[in-house]
Amino acid sequence: MVNLEWFRTFKTIYETGSLTGAAEALYVSQPGISLHLSSLEAYVGHKLFDRSSRKLLPTERGKLLYNYILEALNKLEEAEEHFHRSTEAERPTVSVGMCFETFQFTLEPYLPTLPFNVIIKFGEYPEMLSDLDAGILDLIITPQKGDYPQLKYEPFFKERIVVVGGAKTNTAKFKKLLKADDKQGILDWLKSQIWYGTTGDMEHLRRFWFNNFDKRPNFKPNYIVPNICSILRCLSVGDGIAVVPDFLAKQELDEGKVRLIWEGSKIHENTLYFGTRKKCMYEQEIAKVKEIFLRKMVKAD
Repeated sequence: MVNLEWFRTFKTIYETGSLTGAAEALYVSQPGISLHLSSLEAYVGHKLFDRSSRKLLPTERGKLLYNYILEALNKLEEAEEHFHRSTEAERPTVSVGMCFETFQFTLEPYLPTLPFNVIIKFGEYPEMLSDLDAGILDLIITPQKGDYPQLKYEPFFKERIVVVGGAKTNTAKFKKLLKADDKQGILDWLKSQIWYGTTGDMEHLRRFWFNNFDKRPNFKPNYIVPNICSILRCLSVGDGIAVVPDFLAKQELDEGKVRLIWEGSKIHENTLYFGTRKKCMYEQEIAKVKEIFLRKMVKAD
């Protein structure tokens, strides 16, 4: 049976070009290096280095073996370094999934104050639910619930989906259409505006549109930007409109950088949930993260 140390030795000889260099790099005696190499050559049935020169040169079979094992060995060495037992007291590590904007609005300013490690992952909600169930994530902030028996959901906030506009957006005509309850006029005015959207999520626009007009939007935004924060920055210096969760725009609305254009004829709200596994070893750490969200969301409400 092959010894994995033979592969490590072979890789180091390949990269240093000598038995002496490999021995120094691995803190092993040179006879030990020679033994590993000869054992591996006997196992594979081929000479792996040409010893005719002062520097060991890989044979064609040696080059092939090196390229074949390199990625796997690098992964194993990374794992060894990451999981090596340390004499220092280890800090717990909690993995949290949420959308980028929610992270910026809530958790980002508080990360340096937390007495444990935090890994933040952004992604689509179905993927987050799957990662939570698999143990890759410990907590997710989600408006969606999945069919996973081992997960539990705790509602903590309702976000209202609204239309916001730039401070320079002229809404005089739109206000008259709202007052007259002219549904077709409202629809036409909205469609005639400059629209902003995000690369990763058009769900807010689609749901808001269907909720108010009983159909999907039949237009594309004029500007597609990375995230809602980008939308708000763009709107704050010009005109145009976008559909966003109200709490994410609270600061810009309070400062007058953007304006609330319309909440819709039918209010559209999403319930946000803390998603966790029913059994988790980081209950105390998760509770601290939840506390930050609750404090920030109460302020935004």
